[in-house]
Amino acid sequence: MKEILTGNPSFEEIIESNSLYVDKTKEIYSLVKNSSKKNYFISRPRRFGKSLLISTLEALFKGRKELFEDLYIANTDYDWKEYPVLR
Repeated sequence: MKEILTGNPSFEEIIESNSLYVDKTKEIYSLVKNSSKKNYFISRPRRFGKSLLISTLEALFKGRKELFEDLYIANTDYDWKEYPVLR
C-alpha cells in the first residue's frame, strides 16, 4: 500500500517517493491544450490542493517527462518543451 504524504509535499516529492498521487493530469492536459489566450482564476478552499496543482504545472512546464511516466498526460501529444516558470 502506498504512503500518503502529509504536510505540503510538492508533485516531485510525491512521485519520487512513490507515494499516493491521484492522477489529475487529464484535467491539466485539457486546461493547457484548450487555453488559447484565456486567463484562468483557480479558486479553491483551504487544503484543497492548490499548491500541489501549481507544483504539478511547474514540473509539466519544465518538461520533466520522467515524473509523468505512469500518468495520463504521458500518453498524449503534449510536446514536453521546457518553458520559463516563475513561481
